[in-house]
This record gives sequence, C-alpha cells and structure tokens, in this order.
Amino acid sequence: MNTIIRINKGKGPFYEVATSEGETLRVSEDLLVRFRLLKGKELSEEELKEIKKSAGVDLGLQQAMNYISYQLRSEMEVRTYLKDKEIEKQDRDLVVERLKELNLIDDKNYGESYIRTQVRMSDKGPVVISQQLRKKGLKDSVIQEVLPLYTEEMQFEVGYHTAEKAMRRFHNKSHKEMIQKIKMHLIQKGFHQGVIQMILDELPMEKDEDQENEALQREGARLMRRHQRLPLMKRKMKIKQGLYQKGFAIDDIQRFLDEEVMDE
Repeated sequence: MNTIIRINKGKGPFYEVATSEGETLRVSEDLLVRFRLLKGKELSEEELKEIKKSAGVDLGLQQAMNYISYQLRSEMEVRTYLKDKEIEKQDRDLVVERLKELNLIDDKNYGESYIRTQVRMSDKGPVVISQQLRKKGLKDSVIQEVLPLYTEEMQFEVGYHTAEKAMRRFHNKSHKEMIQKIKMHLIQKGFHQGVIQMILDELPMEKDEDQENEALQREGARLMRRHQRLPLMKRKMKIKQGLYQKGFAIDDIQRFLDEEVMDE
C-alpha cells in the first residue's frame, strides 16, 4: 500500500501529494476533497490509478480554463496549448470534450467573433481572413459558414480605406503604375477581383498631367544616374524600357529622352 506522507501547496491552485513509494501527485483542491487525501492515508493501486487519471484531466482543465479566460480560443489553439503544457493526449481529448460541453470551445462562435474583430480592426479581405482562420484550425466547412458575416458592403468599405492609404503611398508613381500597385496591394490583402474593381471605379484617380510629368522626370533622372556609364544608344534603350515598365506613355518617354539624354 502507498501511504501519503506529505501534502504541500504547489504553484497556483494545485497541491503536491507525496507518497511512501516516492511518487508525487499534482492535484487540485477539488481532488483533495473528492478523494479525501490526507497525510497518513493509505492508497490502493486502484485508488492511485484513479487519482492519476483524474489529476491529469483536472490539471489540463484548470490550465485550459485559465488560457481561455483572457480571450476566445479555437479548439486547435487549446489542444496546442495543452500539449505544450505536457498534458497527455487522452487527457487533452477529455479536457476538450468537457470544454465543448460547457460551450467554452466552439469554433463556429470563435470564427464569427474573429471575423467581426478583423472587419473592425484590420485591413484584410475575406481571402486572407479565411487563411488566418484555417491556421487557427477551423475546418473549411465552418469557415464557409461564418464568412458571409463579412458582407460585400463591408468588404468595399474596408477595401476602399485600404486603397486610399495605398494611393497616398504610390502618388509619386505614374498613373498606370499607381493603379497597378493599388490593385496588387488589395489582392495581397485578400480582396476579390469584383470588389477591387468596384473600389478602383470609385477612387478619385483622374490623371493629373503635371503630376505625371513630375513622376516621369523623377524616375527618368533615377534611370539616367543608374545607366550613366553605358554608351548613349544603350543608355537610351535602358531608360526607355525602364520608363515604359513604370507605366509612362511612349510619347512622353520619347520627349523626355529627346530633351534630357540628347542634350548631353
């Protein structure tokens, strides 16, 4: 028979129970009461086995409850947390099932809350949000169920603000390149093509000839410095290619070359 020889208060809400056979059990106050664990009590093998089984689940449940007390967590996040805390696989399964019974883990509820927060706080479109939910462990079926919360109207509003910020960032580019960069930026943020086109149609992006010419002069000067060591004809070709790739009109490029490069 194993006899309890010592009970000490451990870290947090747990107690360490030492036995005469050299075992140390980590149990909660609930288990102390349930199994009437007192110094000097003798424990049979069956009792010891039952205590160990209950202690693992109890420990995992207490840690999981603390983990989810700060914010909602997905099932995968809770399982990963318990694994990191070295809770056994069978105990993790029992803990998760118990949390589901208590409605403390619900991936659908988690997904809905996550979408509402992202729509309010971030600049992400539905594609990126879906990817993020998938990384959180949500099944595709659950994601498809909650994603309609992010309506097309909401996507347009979030995407429009995102595009406005991008437009200010790319204002020194050619008109064509600015549009391309805004479009690529919105794609990277996870917006669909249909919503992107609606946003581009609404943005105040009329071509400003003075601004376009300033951008051309600035980019042209940069390319001239970059290729200044090349022979004249090759330098003109490189500058022409570079400016065309940046979205400037071929007539404007030729005029720049005639005025700047040929003057040399």
